[in-house]
Amino acid sequence: MTDELTPETPDEEEQPIKQRKNGLYPGVSDELAENMKSGWADTELHDLEPIGQAPHAARRRSALSARFPGERLVIPAGLLKTRSNDTEYSFRAATEYVYLTADQTDGSVLVLEPRANPADGHDATLYRLPRSNRENGEFWLNGMGELWVGRRNSLEESAALLGVPCKDVRELSELLKEATGPVRVVRGHDATIEQALHDKVTAERDEELRVYLSEARLVKDDFEIAELQKAVDSTARGFEDVVKVLDKAEATSERYIEGTFFLRARVEGNDVGYGSICAAGPHATTLHWVRNDGAVRSGDLLLLDAGVETTTLYTADVTRTLPINGRYTDLQRKIYDAVYEAQEAGIAAVKPGAAFRDFHDASQRVLAAKLVEWGLVEGPVERVLELGLQRRWTLHGTGHMLGLDVHDCAAARTDSYVNGTLEPGVVLTVEPGLYFQADDLTVPEEYRGIGVRIEDDILVTESGNRNLSAALPRRSDEVEAWMAGLLGK
Repeated sequence: MTDELTPETPDEEEQPIKQRKNGLYPGVSDELAENMKSGWADTELHDLEPIGQAPHAARRRSALSARFPGERLVIPAGLLKTRSNDTEYSFRAATEYVYLTADQTDGSVLVLEPRANPADGHDATLYRLPRSNRENGEFWLNGMGELWVGRRNSLEESAALLGVPCKDVRELSELLKEATGPVRVVRGHDATIEQALHDKVTAERDEELRVYLSEARLVKDDFEIAELQKAVDSTARGFEDVVKVLDKAEATSERYIEGTFFLRARVEGNDVGYGSICAAGPHATTLHWVRNDGAVRSGDLLLLDAGVETTTLYTADVTRTLPINGRYTDLQRKIYDAVYEAQEAGIAAVKPGAAFRDFHDASQRVLAAKLVEWGLVEGPVERVLELGLQRRWTLHGTGHMLGLDVHDCAAARTDSYVNGTLEPGVVLTVEPGLYFQADDLTVPEEYRGIGVRIEDDILVTESGNRNLSAALPRRSDEVEAWMAGLLGK
């Protein structure tokens, strides 16, 4: 990785260019500075059409405007975060900002300015960095200049693509400091914007804005459903990729599985939607095993929980528990089939008008009955469920909302989400599991170290539900046949 400029004076040596005054480097000769101003082609793009998501984002902004009439609303995209020294993590724009703009540019801010008559709604403006200035050397002497980080759209290009007027974000802080009237901001993404508004906002009012934007995402529109299906389809191909290289994973570690899936995510999407869980053997009993540095052994199970995030930032969330050698043992199959039966019951409970908790309750009832049947807990089933005794081995809730975030709508009120009612357009996961820890002395020794989870992404439809991830086999015999076909056995 190249440094930004080789320092020419000792006192500049430890001072990154992007932190220097005006981003300028004093050691540059006048001749070079003058030379760099000219000789560049005009690359402005013309006759651009709005991107496909733009009209959907416009409808979302209109709904937001109607919810908070007469108030200035500020939604930042967020800033780059330092990974180490002068390198940053890959940028992922704030979900609220993406939802309302379809844009993913770091440092940008959406502002909804109320019109004189609150009943007339708001004027939306996107504040973002313009093209780098070539006259003052910004584009090559500043660490965020386009010579270093690549071309960005001009304000005019961005306005055409996103369907929103765009202005220079460097003017925004002062404008916000001078703003009058009620203001709300989505917190946690841009400290500079929050500081400019610190005496104009309250935590309670800002939280109302965040909650609204979370609840607005509970029901997906057609664009979102299509993107989630795209994410799921790519994820299915990623799972196929993994099965084909299990022999290489056995020769290395779980990291080979992680890397294989990541390749599919980067080729067909933006990234993985969350840290992939590539848990082989007893690691499958750890719910969020993301170290992915363990051994992959024939005869063990692989719990693969992974999802591709599309270029529009919608993510899949799918889990399969696979026999590494292609065949379940009798005990593995017994446990797997119990989880499959529980998932079937959960999926059947997903339908319009049902309570959100219904699919969890249905799955837990099946698993509790299995644990009683196997003699691992004393029945009857009603007693087990009332006391929650099955949770020692089922551990977690059976699903969650899915969308721009893998755990979408997390700020929604309990009455709207967990205690809410399902309706068409909701997308959620159904993911029961059984986990027998390697050191759990309450179960027979042969159970210890076995973990099974099956997870699918389910769309609530007018008549029931649709399994977006149905292309990936779930039944144990179908899983074995699918793996055999991929491996040419």
